Amino acid sequence: MVVTAAFLAVALLASGVSARRQAAAAADLAAIAAAARVYEGPAAACATAESVATANNASLRDCVVDGHEVEVQVRVSVTGGAAAWVSHQDRRARAGAGH
Repeated sequence: MVVTAAFLAVALLASGVSARRQAAAAADLAAIAAAARVYEGPAAACATAESVATANNASLRDCVVDGHEVEVQVRVSVTGGAAAWVSHQDRRARAGAGH
């Protein structure tokens, strides 16, 4: 019984960690892709961020273009048993030329 409970706890934690890592990767990739198109304007940059986030099984929650930098926030839904405790993971990333 204790072994089963421990196994379930580890499985729940692993699913949450996996979603967190997926969200971080999706945010990084979306921000980099958007920064590459920031010179085409905010609409093009954010459309690219949304496309990249979607391709990485995430949803774009926010996209802000500030000069030559883009900051995005993405969300990945947690699946499996962990969804009862943590329904999603949000992560932010920023990319751009800076100064």
